[in-house]
Amino acid sequence: MLLRLLRQYLKPYWLLLTGVIVFQFLQSMASLYLPTLNADIIDQGVSTGDTAYILSTGGWMLLITLAQVVCAIAAVYFGARAAMAVGRDLRRGVFRQVGAFSEREVSKFGAPSLITRSTNDVQQVQMLVLMTCTMLVSAPILAIGGVIMAMRQDLELSWLIAVSVPVLLIAVALIVRRMVPLFRVMQKRIDRVNLVLREQLTGIRVIRAFVREPLESQRFEKANAEITDTATRAGRLMVLMFPIVMAVLNVSSVAVLWFGAFRVEDGSMQVGTLMAFLQYLMQILMAVMMATFMAVMIPRASVSADRIAEVLGTESSVVVSRHPVTELSAHSAIELDGVSFSYPGAEQPVLRGITFRVEPGTITAVIGSTGAGKTTLVNLLPRLFDATEGTVRIDGVDVRELEPDLLWSRIGLVPQKPYLFSGTVASNLRYGKPDATDDELWHALEVAQARGFVERMAGGLEAAITQGGTNVSGGQRQRLAIARALVKRPEIYIFDDSFSALDVATDARVRRALRDDIGDASMFVVAQRVTSIIDSDQILVLEDGVIVDRGTHAELLETSPTYEEIVSSQLSAAEAAA
Repeated sequence: MLLRLLRQYLKPYWLLLTGVIVFQFLQSMASLYLPTLNADIIDQGVSTGDTAYILSTGGWMLLITLAQVVCAIAAVYFGARAAMAVGRDLRRGVFRQVGAFSEREVSKFGAPSLITRSTNDVQQVQMLVLMTCTMLVSAPILAIGGVIMAMRQDLELSWLIAVSVPVLLIAVALIVRRMVPLFRVMQKRIDRVNLVLREQLTGIRVIRAFVREPLESQRFEKANAEITDTATRAGRLMVLMFPIVMAVLNVSSVAVLWFGAFRVEDGSMQVGTLMAFLQYLMQILMAVMMATFMAVMIPRASVSADRIAEVLGTESSVVVSRHPVTELSAHSAIELDGVSFSYPGAEQPVLRGITFRVEPGTITAVIGSTGAGKTTLVNLLPRLFDATEGTVRIDGVDVRELEPDLLWSRIGLVPQKPYLFSGTVASNLRYGKPDATDDELWHALEVAQARGFVERMAGGLEAAITQGGTNVSGGQRQRLAIARALVKRPEIYIFDDSFSALDVATDARVRRALRDDIGDASMFVVAQRVTSIIDSDQILVLEDGVIVDRGTHAELLETSPTYEEIVSSQLSAAEAAA
């Protein structure tokens, strides 16, 4: 998978890679030629006292060294450009793929794992590309060229190469074989640490309110200890590798000097030739050591590539039609026909046989107990999920056949947990309509009963909003989310338990203002509180994923025991009748 991923993402940068190969080849050739020149200086210059030969050959060595440095800089530059570009493209690819996921795929991977895959895993692959361009490309050139040049210097000592290189390769292979499973486990444990940290930072107020700091500290310590243990075991193997390499390197050097000394003594080998052979052996083993260093990185990058490819290869369960519908009438009805939905692996469907219709300009409400499937039902309308059975239609067209941007442009969703982005009040309100004027923003705030507190904030519309809207209260955050949907002016409003954070008086004012403001738009309301839906044109009573009753508030009081029970638990008889 690593090779397939690199082949795909490196292909656009073949010119940079060609530059890396060319300059690394020239650099390696220069490195291989220098020991021969050094041997000539010793054998033909130093031993004979020929100063002119020493100076001229030394000058050539300086020029070759300068060219080697220039080639090395160029190779690293092109390699870095290619590696950074691959990292950028991988992050972009993962981001776009995740952006196309439905709730099902996001839940499958989990947010912490997706964050790790788009950051840490991409970084591992990016670093592999960089080190390959700067080290691995030159390693085989130096190794093969070093063997050829060493055999040219002295064939009889070449048996040392045939012994030392296989020993080094076998030792490294045994260590790497044990490291691969550890790296696979380590990436999963990084996911776990991210998960724990994310939960603790998000729920810090709950943790402190229930005095659970010791328990959460223990939970983090456990996750931290697990990743530390895995990293330590992998680190021990990694540090074991380099002493083995150095041991083979030093033993080989001693062997060359030992056996070469006898050949120098009997006159069958010159001192310069012995020094050149030793340098070539060092170059060969250093090339193997560079490959060894890469062997440490490749297993971890391979694991990371598998994780990235898993995200890139996961298709969204919400599939765009090949020939989508791109036009709808101005005011569209919503219709659900025999809709059922099951989560993957669930024994029972969450929704079963849901059928109803929402006419333009009307308010349809859904009420039911916790876990009845209300939010799941709402998520089917904008295709956050696709129904497993049945059809969801807007203006008579199956939502699966609609062009996604057209569908989403028709819907203004206020989710159960309102989320504000870091920026300003204005930037959040303009999220669905970037060109909205200040007057439109103030009007939306007024309808959402949010104008008063926004005017009191320093800066008004330009008042700062922190990530998640944590610098405003829950009710204020809810009203800003409602105003954001109003600025968009969609044909269909979906309020998923969006009034629960408001007090009863504010809730009533918001609903009254909404009814006057939205005109012919449809409104779909999910609520726990009866007062939020009491004036709806149609109320659906949902129980265990099934619509058990439907009608107006007055009709349901007469015909629905379930609805009557909900009402009596919240309102007095006089309030319910009113």
